Amino acid sequence: MPREVTRRRERASAPSLLALAVGAAAAGAFAIGAIAIGALAIGRISIKRARIGALEVDELTVRRLRVLDQETPSADKH
Repeated sequence: MPREVTRRRERASAPSLLALAVGAAAAGAFAIGAIAIGALAIGRISIKRARIGALEVDELTVRRLRVLDQETPSADKH
């Protein structure tokens, strides 16, 4: 006559579940941070739109701008 064998289900302990949750949260935060830093670096490097010859810029941020307007000396001025 065959015997019925019952196995006890092993449950994960609370500290191991907590460690797993903390590790998953840390990995997710690291991934999000890496994506954010990558997007920031790519945004700083890329030029939005530029055409050289006649300069056309679609988006420009300038902290300090100095424009030097040099007049050519004309013959009638003394």
